[in-house]
Amino acid sequence: MRQAVEYLASQELGGRYPGTAGDTLASEFIVDKLRSLKLKPVVKEKKAKGFYHDFTYTKKDKEVTTHNIIAVLPGKDKHLRNEYIVVGSHFDHLGMGGEGSGSRRPDTLGVHPGADDNASGDAVVLELAKYFKKVRSPRSIIFMFFGAEEQGLVGSKYFLEWMKREDDRRINLPADRKGIVAMVNLDMVGRMRDNALSVSGTGTSSEFKAMAEQVAEKTNLNISCTPDGYGPSDHASFVVVDIPVLFLTTGGHMEYHTPDDVPSTLNYDGMQQTLAFSQELITRLASMPTTPDYISVPSNNTMKHANFKVTLGLMPDVMGASRIPGLRADIVVAGKPAHTAGIRSGDIIQEIDGKPVKDINEYMERLSELTPDTTIPVKVLRNEEIITFQVHLMPAKK
Repeated sequence: MRQAVEYLASQELGGRYPGTAGDTLASEFIVDKLRSLKLKPVVKEKKAKGFYHDFTYTKKDKEVTTHNIIAVLPGKDKHLRNEYIVVGSHFDHLGMGGEGSGSRRPDTLGVHPGADDNASGDAVVLELAKYFKKVRSPRSIIFMFFGAEEQGLVGSKYFLEWMKREDDRRINLPADRKGIVAMVNLDMVGRMRDNALSVSGTGTSSEFKAMAEQVAEKTNLNISCTPDGYGPSDHASFVVVDIPVLFLTTGGHMEYHTPDDVPSTLNYDGMQQTLAFSQELITRLASMPTTPDYISVPSNNTMKHANFKVTLGLMPDVMGASRIPGLRADIVVAGKPAHTAGIRSGDIIQEIDGKPVKDINEYMERLSELTPDTTIPVKVLRNEEIITFQVHLMPAKK
């Protein structure tokens, strides 16, 4: 996995922006791996081309052509093999960054390597393909590497539209997308901390939460479960067409969408743990005696929809890895209000402006109530000591 990340996130590939030479090199690397496993192509074309699902989209009045990469492992059970599970990750990234690219440093032009986002997921999915080719599974598995995810989940949306309509070039896939009974997405799985993994979509099918918790216990991981299957990655394209999903991630960090997201920053032992968890989870999913049911769960993505007037200048623990009531400050940015007041990374926020904070949703609710250029008390737990800091709030950037 380290070798895969080091290549996909190398300077040579230039950030894997869709339609560039780096995008092509990344694709060729992934397809070579899939071909070596003798997995099935999905398009009636000779040699490697059969693994490509090409599409064109428009970005800033310019047409861009790229592709998804898809390979199929037929199931071994004669009854279940007509049900398919998609196991996927996206392989594109931000290229050189710049204004409007999604870079968190839009004024800096330079290769955004995307080691965690998402060479880490690609490396794990390649290992999953190798593992299941050896052990097989009752249901069929579609291994997918999505293009243009960073441009708005373009590749996954195109794939589902392709599966909706008839196409006589399509082979080794279900007749339509109703044959896809579940989707597992891996995006940013390279920065595990405290043996913690976030699993979203656990409410989109009735057995998913119990299954994920049992696998976590077996693999000695701390997982936080989120019922809904929405969010800014390719699984969201599947849940909106009533396909149950599970989304695995180790969460955000300060190098996200910057030139500093490089291979040396990844936790490769943690990636091995994520691989073990994924193997067991997909094994159970692919062996369920009945088809996974679909449950519609409304989005609870407060972070996405909230309109904040202020910022504390910290990155909260969105995975809820802390076992203590409150919300851990994963990263406190130097020079920002929280840091200036004395709050540090690892502190567990328990109150903001006199109101309790027990999780990410209450944290966001508290922020939405605050106004700029005011000073408010923030109570934190640090090494078993309760400390209250006076934080002068800055306006949030629009």
